[in-house]
Amino acid sequence: MTLAAEPPRLYLGLPMWANPDWRGTLYPPHGGGLEEYARVFGTVEGNTTFYSGAPRTETATAWARQAPPGFRFCFKLPAALTHERRLAGIEGEFDAFLEALSPLHDRLGPLMVQLPRDFGPQELPRLDALLARWPPEVPCAVEVRHPEFFHKGAAEIALNRLLISHGVDRVMLDVRPLFSTPPEAHPGLAKAQREKPRRPLHVLSTADRPLVRFIGHFDPVINECYFDAWIPRLALWIKQGKTPYLMVHTPDNRQAPELARSLHARLAEACSLPSLVDFPGEAQQALF
Repeated sequence: MTLAAEPPRLYLGLPMWANPDWRGTLYPPHGGGLEEYARVFGTVEGNTTFYSGAPRTETATAWARQAPPGFRFCFKLPAALTHERRLAGIEGEFDAFLEALSPLHDRLGPLMVQLPRDFGPQELPRLDALLARWPPEVPCAVEVRHPEFFHKGAAEIALNRLLISHGVDRVMLDVRPLFSTPPEAHPGLAKAQREKPRRPLHVLSTADRPLVRFIGHFDPVINECYFDAWIPRLALWIKQGKTPYLMVHTPDNRQAPELARSLHARLAEACSLPSLVDFPGEAQQALF
């Protein structure tokens, strides 16, 4: 499973491609499939594997047919391996997971290892063992949530050195917009704040594909404010020859496509990026 080298660019995506709330905007009233999603966005977070495990071979093959060659899937390792087994004794299941994704071999972005909130420094040898057997041709990004990895002390230094030594990126989870107001400021905000860990944002690229998960607010002004500093950083990474991935969320993800489009428009000015194509749902409505 070998991935060809690709020129530096920005990959923009959402947490999923199937969401009925996006019909009428991103999708036509009766649409909502991967093929339509991939006309607009270049990547997807792919949370389905975290909850449901590896896809069936025929499912992965169908995804490969529906996505264009330049599209990138950023699936998460199943929670059964990261949260239940805590990376211990998972060699066989890990190999089976990669085999299940083999139909997508040329369309894999960084596969994400999202670790539990209590996966701490003492368990780093397990992460080291996993990354040591990780196929070098498959990109990888690790998301940690334990508080010790955000104190800029010995634990964080050890983690970052480990990732650098394996050529693996550290996922940057930006929850500042989400937690910028109290939960009662907007209906639905409390649920999102309970689900996401409130951790400091440490901006660093430990490999060649820095991956940012931007968790927005319901208020677009707040989102734009917190995104300001990302514009020069993403532009710098591209200039350095890196390939950043930007995954855009909102508290209930109903507004995620519109937020992604708004953020991309600002990045396009700074980085000379091509414009996004029109949302299929909006383009169809314009015909009537």
